[in-house]
Amino acid sequence: MAGTSWKLPKARPNGPPYFSRNQVSTALHQMAVLLELNGANMFRTRSYQNGSRLIGSLAQDLGELVASGELFDLKGIGKGLGSAITQAVGDGNWPEEWVELHEKTPPGLIEMLGIPGVGPKKIKLLSDELGVMTVADLQEVCVKNEVAPLKGFGAKSQQRILDGIDLLARFSARRRLDIGLRYGHTFLNMINEIPGIQKAELAGSARRRRETIGDLDIVAAVNPSDIDTVSQNILSLAGIADVKGAGGSKISVILDTSIFEEGFSLGHLDANVLDAIGGQDYEQLESGGTIDAQVRLVPPSVFPFTLAYFTGSKEHNIRMRKIAQEKGLKLNEFGLMPETELTGLEAAATSLSAIDEAEIYGHLGLDFVVPELREDMGEIEAAQNNELPNLLKLSDVKGSLHNHTTLSDGEASLEEMADTARRMGWSWLGIADHSPTLMVANGASAEDLLSQHEKMQVYNQDWKNQGVDFRLFSGVESDILENGKLDHPDDVLSKIDYVVASVHAMGRWASRDESQNTEDLLKCLDHEATTVLGHPTGRILQGRDGYEVDLHRVLEHMAEYNADGVLKAVELNASPYRLDLDWRLCKRAKELGVPVVINPDAHSTSGLGDIDYGVMVGRKGWLESADVLNSLSAEQMNQRLLGVD
Repeated sequence: MAGTSWKLPKARPNGPPYFSRNQVSTALHQMAVLLELNGANMFRTRSYQNGSRLIGSLAQDLGELVASGELFDLKGIGKGLGSAITQAVGDGNWPEEWVELHEKTPPGLIEMLGIPGVGPKKIKLLSDELGVMTVADLQEVCVKNEVAPLKGFGAKSQQRILDGIDLLARFSARRRLDIGLRYGHTFLNMINEIPGIQKAELAGSARRRRETIGDLDIVAAVNPSDIDTVSQNILSLAGIADVKGAGGSKISVILDTSIFEEGFSLGHLDANVLDAIGGQDYEQLESGGTIDAQVRLVPPSVFPFTLAYFTGSKEHNIRMRKIAQEKGLKLNEFGLMPETELTGLEAAATSLSAIDEAEIYGHLGLDFVVPELREDMGEIEAAQNNELPNLLKLSDVKGSLHNHTTLSDGEASLEEMADTARRMGWSWLGIADHSPTLMVANGASAEDLLSQHEKMQVYNQDWKNQGVDFRLFSGVESDILENGKLDHPDDVLSKIDYVVASVHAMGRWASRDESQNTEDLLKCLDHEATTVLGHPTGRILQGRDGYEVDLHRVLEHMAEYNADGVLKAVELNASPYRLDLDWRLCKRAKELGVPVVINPDAHSTSGLGDIDYGVMVGRKGWLESADVLNSLSAEQMNQRLLGVD
């Protein structure tokens, strides 16, 4: 297994600022991990972790904060960290200590971070005690039974490490949201059918709707007298490839695709996405993939506390525990109780009662925070001040703008896509087939595009005559070309309803400087025909990173247009392979008043259902129905696009 390494990014040639906020945030994250690998003080490591999160979520321009010295005013940025960031952003030089730490840390130690359950502390101990420097070294000492005797490990931990190495070799430890939920809901439904299970729910990153999921956590309410029987029934369920551990109240298993009665299929994928994630090799890997799952069996009275604890996030839980401490209470997975020397279920007997999570928040003087928002991104403050958003629901969606037909690379006709949208209860549907430059997607010619537009007008008139509440909007997904130009003449674009402008030439855009990419996007948005910025970074989850771009600046530019009454919307691409705009920036778009449009980027009738994932991520990004174009009626959408009823 080849080693990997982390490198600090190179300075931009035309700075300052020489580094973007994303680059600085990533560098801080890497430093936190490297410091822990090298045995640094816990408080120092934590300062880098907190600094990474703070810089990554900044709404302000990092270059301006550095230039003005206001960086040091940010809570969590001390003198040392602030000076290091200032040096990097202002002078283009990373601190020598950072460079040295990256250079001296063996690549094999970093590669070991990919093994599930093996974090920096364990890697440091294994390296110090056994001289482990690579994944191969670790596998060898486990096979020789040299890890089990170490303090904090044992035979079970040693075997878990071996299992983790095997998993790493076979597949990535993290899975996309759609794959994780597919496993999670199937396993959860099977568990809920077992006698003795009073209720069970997904927890962890799956419940928080993160874009990728490490493993599955399920919490189940079971009377203590039923735990042994329930455990045996869980272990006998179909789809369990291996049992990693089963004892007491916790069961750890590995699930494989045999859990799906209907079989496992990825469905239709457009060529651009399929190529980025590995083509047929990826499809074969996914069809034989696995995912770790843990089931925790707890008494019904403890269930809400355990569910909340294992839902996370860690940062959210820390804030909750701090609020509890301020009230003289202790909050953990067993309950909310006065400070006591008792532990576990004995301590739970002293807990305040809660029939659900909402009562836990109520005991702490907070409004209930839905799982999607539990990331310590302002939800605690909002819960304290009755300012939590009324989040978007799937039932609010009445249509979407970015979808494809057989005119380009879709597998369904215009009529089939429209019929499916109507059956889904939508009142409108936008079709935006690819433009000619994207030859791999069989981009539509101007003649074919305008012919499709005319066909839509005929259908719209027929539906109107029949009193059918449905209409089609004609668009195009235009490639963004050199200097932000669009991929059709203006006289063609002026005849259709809207333009989704997207980057597909990832090789060229990924090789360019952030400032150049940003400028080209701004130029594209300045074009009168551009309505929607499609999948804004071009990322493919677990396939490729997006190109460098300052989306804060892009969103601010779009906000100026919208303030003047000119529609410039940003897409939240609902394809689970993209989920781009990132949820963290959805909140920023909302704050700026930039409309978001959630689009499945459907290439088939079943692909329209991906709107679900977009709504999940939109909720995570604090979006309400008023923040998205999808909630508009057909008449309202027509008004926004064309300025007419």
